[in-house]
Amino acid sequence: MISSEDSPQVREQYEALPYPPRAPLDEKSRLIRTWLDDLPMINHYCFGGRQTFRDRFRVLVAGGGTGDATIFLAEQLRHTNAEIVHLDLSAASINVARQRAQVRALDNISWRNESLLALPALDLASFDYINCSGVLHHLADPDAGLRALLTALKDTGALGIMVYAQYGRTGVYQMQSLMRLINQGEPDAQRRIANTRDVLVALPHTNWFRRGEADLYHDHKNLGDAGLYDLLLHSRDRAYTIDELYAWFGDRHGLHLELTDVGRGRAAYLPELMVGPPPPGVLAATRKLPLRQQYAIAELLGGNLVTHSFFATHSPDAKARYGDPDCVPFFFHEPVSGPELAALIRHHGSAPFLLNHAHTGISAQVDPGKFGDHILDYVDGKKTFEEIFSLVRQKKILPGDGPDDAELFRDFRPFYDFLTAIDRLLLRHRGVEPPD
Repeated sequence: MISSEDSPQVREQYEALPYPPRAPLDEKSRLIRTWLDDLPMINHYCFGGRQTFRDRFRVLVAGGGTGDATIFLAEQLRHTNAEIVHLDLSAASINVARQRAQVRALDNISWRNESLLALPALDLASFDYINCSGVLHHLADPDAGLRALLTALKDTGALGIMVYAQYGRTGVYQMQSLMRLINQGEPDAQRRIANTRDVLVALPHTNWFRRGEADLYHDHKNLGDAGLYDLLLHSRDRAYTIDELYAWFGDRHGLHLELTDVGRGRAAYLPELMVGPPPPGVLAATRKLPLRQQYAIAELLGGNLVTHSFFATHSPDAKARYGDPDCVPFFFHEPVSGPELAALIRHHGSAPFLLNHAHTGISAQVDPGKFGDHILDYVDGKKTFEEIFSLVRQKKILPGDGPDDAELFRDFRPFYDFLTAIDRLLLRHRGVEPPD
């Protein structure tokens, strides 16, 4: 059996400095959303858009810390018979999470003060969805952690994972090495923190951490001592490249990955979207490469991925299928409507145009197709593609019976692919109501 005591140092860190630091009473005024754990995202990527979340849906938050993912999931599932299990090795962190749940009067969470490595022995039954965000990279044997998670996952279930990304954290690891040299022999955590703050103030402009600080690294500024310690003084911390991630989850364990960077979606892994239009010819040609290679190129090209967030499933067909007339397209993450996008297309004469997406910072040449504006006129989060296409044909855009479903799907595909690459247009199946 895998030992649950992976590292006393890691446990001691999170007992002394629960992470991320949260004030329970703040729950009265705000709900923190965690990118991977929005139910519509989970449904789109992991359950073919068919999950209702009302048939005793079981969730495990493994290494739940002070409760961001747990609280967000429990709040979304409040009016269902779902069960959420929050598991963490730090009693202090669990205490913060429990207080947050009490402020919200959430009664659908159970609490376990254990390491995720103890899962095989805990007899918790199996789960539909397991969140494990920012945990595996702190284990002595990350694969032992993944194996433990898989013992608790249903065959039809899904993992929501975040691990650190290698290239975007280059400055972090140089800073960690620097502080290990400066703090060697210093037993007091508060003294190590003070030393680190002194060094941060004095960093020259040539320092790699200093160069990336404004855009990439924020915890040491926004999350107090706990954020600084977790970022720069952690006793165990490793990161992964895309190739290493696929070798681990895919090649070794046969899992299928759907990457979605926080705020940007899969676009952060597509070379042509990283450089903007028009991409150099050599990069335009990368679209013919397998996705795994495209993602590896984009990671090196962009240089600003500090984490990898993704869903992992046993089935390659877990994602909702574009081309299914029974799917309902709906907009997500931003308050935009189908008719508004249709008007934008018409403003450009229904021809390909440059779309500058403010929220992600991504610019792309997008092709709305011949019928994109007419399709978007009816995308309201309620109608299926079948219903939308029927209404489009009633417009009598072309003589005769008009384009069939297959032609409309082909025509809209490029624009759909862009909107889903930034996770702004998702799918759910007919008859599945959106979450309350």
